[in-house]
Amino acid sequence: MVRGAFISTDRQARDAEDAIAELERALTSEQIFKSLMEGLPQGVLQGVRRSLTTELSELQLSLKSYIQARTGDFTLLRKQAGNDLGTYLIAARIIKGLSQKELARKLGLREQAIQRWESERYRSISLFNYQKVARTLGVHWQVNDSAAADAVWHPAYDINRSDLSKVVRHARRHAWIDISDTSDENAISTLVRYVGDHVNRYGTPSLLRTGLNVGDCSQDWSLLSWKAQVTRRAEALIASSKPRYYPLNVSWLMELVRLSVLADGPLRARQLLHDNGIVLIAEPQIPGMNVDGAAFLVDSTPVIGLTLLRDSIDNFWFTLLHEVGHVILHYRTGLSSGFFDNFESQEVDEFENEANQFAGNLLIPDEIWSRTPARIAKNAEPVEKLATQLRINPAIIFGRIRMEREDYSIFSNKIGRGTVRKLLLDDSSEVI
Repeated sequence: MVRGAFISTDRQARDAEDAIAELERALTSEQIFKSLMEGLPQGVLQGVRRSLTTELSELQLSLKSYIQARTGDFTLLRKQAGNDLGTYLIAARIIKGLSQKELARKLGLREQAIQRWESERYRSISLFNYQKVARTLGVHWQVNDSAAADAVWHPAYDINRSDLSKVVRHARRHAWIDISDTSDENAISTLVRYVGDHVNRYGTPSLLRTGLNVGDCSQDWSLLSWKAQVTRRAEALIASSKPRYYPLNVSWLMELVRLSVLADGPLRARQLLHDNGIVLIAEPQIPGMNVDGAAFLVDSTPVIGLTLLRDSIDNFWFTLLHEVGHVILHYRTGLSSGFFDNFESQEVDEFENEANQFAGNLLIPDEIWSRTPARIAKNAEPVEKLATQLRINPAIIFGRIRMEREDYSIFSNKIGRGTVRKLLLDDSSEVI
């Protein structure tokens, strides 16, 4: 996999220079930083600053790699390209000192063809054309079949038959596969291809993280099938609307929180996220998965997947803000591997704690929560008063009280049960 923001053209280099200058100004001037973060709770600022510092370092390294390559030192560029075959071809073009236009001319193509291939890291190119580009750039590959068996992902054909049938039934029910084909073997073959293609494109699934720990998910058919489906839907949306995520832009976060008071808030949240470069996909979980939400990258675009496992307003907004926290805080430090969260888990790592604190402080800042009488309220009035003050849905506060007191028998009629799935799962409209 490619590490960091890979720069392959002079235009991208100029854009990186501009972004670096903006980040440096924001991080070195307290006045500028405060103006950019205006309205955000104090408990969120430290994490955002840390994330922006990481983004600055990654951009500086990528720009340095590109500049050094243009002057004849290819060490950093080769290291950044890694073993990704498509990215290595891009690096080879740079090493040869060719622009995209010049390479296109050598191949008898239009410049737009090279631009498209490189934007996709040559993933959709035919083998014939790939070899043609490689020969033109003087790249030669050597086949090595001695890799350790456990270093390569293989689909598990010995999976429990009932578990496999469960995934197939779910895939048919939700139109992941052709429902007119009633053959289970064909359905299994389709799922194997989907999951295999997904892994080949986005990485080894053993690196997938969960909210509980870092574990081997390489043969978790339910999780992998679900993530592959969320990714396919996200890819289609990204291709049609081309959202662009900009780490320095966090001014919209409080607007997102305020949407919680609206009946159609979840739909508006999906649009607002898209407007700020984040794709939100609601996709029902396969029975037995126990995943509330996920955050990961599709190339450079952050994607949030929600199962809506627990259909209530309080759970939706906390889960959404938690996953947004992963995007904002961990864009360069874990999002490429992915976060898969189960909020019934009692043990969480540093990343999950950071995302929890991010979500909690955006919804109810610690400095307010620590002294509000709503914390110990036995009736709804103080809670609703605090909700009005914070301009959030009172269900969010009722949900927090239930969680902190570990008493889920109280305020059970105040958390907005049965209201979110019908908005996001029954809604067929796409983000504009």
